[in-house]
Amino acid sequence: MHNADVRHDLWQRLQPMLICALLGLALVTVSRIGLSLWHADQVQATNGWGRLLVGGLRVDVATLGLLFGVPAVLALLVPTAEWAGRLAQRLLDGWLMLAVVALVFLEAATPDFMAEYGLRPNRLFLEYLIYPKEVVSTLLRGHLLSTLLGVLAVALVCWGLWRGLRRMRSATSSAASPWWLRLPLAVIVLLLSALAVRSTVSGHRPLNPAMVAFSSDPTVNQLPLNSTYALLTAARDWLGEGETAAIYGAMPWPEVVARVRHETGLPTTAYVDPLLPTLARREPMYHGKPRNLVILLEESLGAQFIGHLGGRRLSPQLDELSKQAWTFTSMYATGTRSVRGIEAVVTGFTPTPAQAVVKLPGSQTGFFSLAEVLAMHGYDTTFYYGGESHFDNMRSFFLGNGFKRIIDQQDFAEPAFTGSWGVSDEDLVRRADAEFNQLHAAGKPFFGLVFSSSNHDPFEFPEGRITLAEQPKQTRDNAAKYADFAIGEFFRLAKNSPYWNDTVFLVVADHDSRVLGHDLVPIENFHIPALLLGAGIAPHMDDRIASQIDLPPTLLSLLGFADATPMTGHDLNDDQAHRPGRAMMQYDHNFAWMQGSAVTILSPQQPPHGYVWDPARKQLQPATLDAEAARTALAVALWGSEAYAKKLYRNAVQAPKAGQPGVP
Repeated sequence: MHNADVRHDLWQRLQPMLICALLGLALVTVSRIGLSLWHADQVQATNGWGRLLVGGLRVDVATLGLLFGVPAVLALLVPTAEWAGRLAQRLLDGWLMLAVVALVFLEAATPDFMAEYGLRPNRLFLEYLIYPKEVVSTLLRGHLLSTLLGVLAVALVCWGLWRGLRRMRSATSSAASPWWLRLPLAVIVLLLSALAVRSTVSGHRPLNPAMVAFSSDPTVNQLPLNSTYALLTAARDWLGEGETAAIYGAMPWPEVVARVRHETGLPTTAYVDPLLPTLARREPMYHGKPRNLVILLEESLGAQFIGHLGGRRLSPQLDELSKQAWTFTSMYATGTRSVRGIEAVVTGFTPTPAQAVVKLPGSQTGFFSLAEVLAMHGYDTTFYYGGESHFDNMRSFFLGNGFKRIIDQQDFAEPAFTGSWGVSDEDLVRRADAEFNQLHAAGKPFFGLVFSSSNHDPFEFPEGRITLAEQPKQTRDNAAKYADFAIGEFFRLAKNSPYWNDTVFLVVADHDSRVLGHDLVPIENFHIPALLLGAGIAPHMDDRIASQIDLPPTLLSLLGFADATPMTGHDLNDDQAHRPGRAMMQYDHNFAWMQGSAVTILSPQQPPHGYVWDPARKQLQPATLDAEAARTALAVALWGSEAYAKKLYRNAVQAPKAGQPGVP
């Protein structure tokens, strides 16, 4: 074979990979520049243009090495003339098409996702793909133009790439270069690809998002990434979830337990089981006839919408109720997803870098919840939801952990309004009120968890219920105002119902809407409303910093139950205790521990950072790190993962015996 024929054969083998890699590099570079210009003020504030572009090139080379390195190696090794070679070529072409389409699709999806969450596509993006009905409905009704443009971009790339690959394959030489020449070249390509993916020769760790992070602004830190790399990293972390020590650092288990116990403020005598480190009894503040419990868990209703918390005045009903309630003015969500809010409010479990326990396989049965305690005391325990309860695995988790009934969209015969996410909030609260009246009339104590859904993109709700805050109708602010209207409708009914005086009511948001900001953890976007009322609860404003995980122990105390529970939250019934208070927040892979105004933030593979929260400027200001606070933050962050893995988050009835799996 002539040298020219050898060169031609080698070029024809590698040409499709090289062209696709260059096309991918151009695509992600243009996308990064566009996203960076969109956030130019934030980038400029960090003086980060150079680091952003250099770090971005490093990430892109690693991504392209991952996507196209192995196909290049295989292209060098397969024969060309035989049927096996033709089959291999088709498979390689299919891989190239999928890889480029993935790059295009994810970059096209990034602007809308980043506008909502301040981040590139991550594990949340993957989780939503499990629910195509809800996602497709949301895209078509709320993001039609961007969806059509994305589909068009993917279609054009597919068409152009298909034509290009056909043209390249038609020019392939029938004479193959010798194997003894292709084999060492394949080894060289493999080594170069591995080096590109690792992106370092001497470094202890391969490339990861922390290596190209340079700012305290999480959105800016996302810009050096490309969305394919961000999503692949999220998928890898998802598969390895629970390994919190590998993310934030390790701590001896006895110290974890000691610090978590100390933080609860409970005496040593309160702990009742050496096998379950946090199982403890609390003396309730109420002693008397069993009270009912109703929790209105409000979708995405952050403090930014609530007038009495200094937000936009879109909550006249909640603002009026706040004068009649025990109102928390500094309550903070533990996360940015509904399942994280459910995890905190229903189980009192601390947030972790892993998925919320609602979705984890090891917590589908035998995991502590308020419903489990109350069911053991003879309560009717029911979850009321206007949508489909299989979403986010809620049905499985609830039925496996104390809830005896579920009422969801299929149980509403003639709803007044149905949108993408199910029946309207007013349909939901009317159904719940009717059932509470029936249960009360039958002498059955009840716990009802009522989870709203109307305040969710694409923000659909009935006509004529509210005076619109803005035009057009389907906006975030209007949906928040409608959610408030439905809350008012529920309490109008409840106050005129026989069960009112025998019931404790909690209204609390699961999380804020559009959690994003310039800080590693945007504290302001974790601020949520929380009100307790009914059953003789004295109205007052409570300015302590508190977390959603404090609500379950507080509720059990108000209901009069002294059962031992594994919860680590505070019972807030003593108004002078737990001051100035603390809160914990999980934002992507960052964990914030706030005590008073002091904030410690744990980030992956980095030392902890110290800040002071400035509520007036709504920003974190760098401060000297408090070493003790950092150790406590690490202990709390590690506790949840270890408690889940070792099956320690149970009550005494559920606890496995010593020697069984997961028991120390």
